[in-house]
Amino acid sequence: MWQIWIIIAGVCLVGEILTTGFLIFWLSIGALLAMIVSFFVDSILIQTAVFVISSAILIFATKPFVKKFAKTKDVKTNAYSIIGKNAIVTKDIDSINGKGQIKVDSETWSAVGKDDMNIEKGTEVEVLKINGVKAIVAPIKK
Repeated sequence: MWQIWIIIAGVCLVGEILTTGFLIFWLSIGALLAMIVSFFVDSILIQTAVFVISSAILIFATKPFVKKFAKTKDVKTNAYSIIGKNAIVTKDIDSINGKGQIKVDSETWSAVGKDDMNIEKGTEVEVLKINGVKAIVAPIKK
């Protein structure tokens, strides 16, 4: 039976190499522990219990440790990347009629004023949020 456990451990290690998470590695360690138990016990039920329990313990015991060293930073992408940035009004913003444009980071966006305010061309504004395909903006107070 030990041959099956070594195969399972190998498959899990290959799976770990192919994925970005750090989860399958612990399954391979659990399979190796079950392989060691298989040298002393013939019961597949006990071997499987060792595999499941040891894998679960390793996963939950090391999760805080892995989180500490694998800090991920959320990167804002697409439309959400312009929120909080300054822009210039390139076409008068008429919020009642839903017309107006801004230029932010060399991109042109349709825009409406916060609280339906109208904003003149050339005004520097801040992008507050995105609503559908329009940027909600407010003039920057100097």
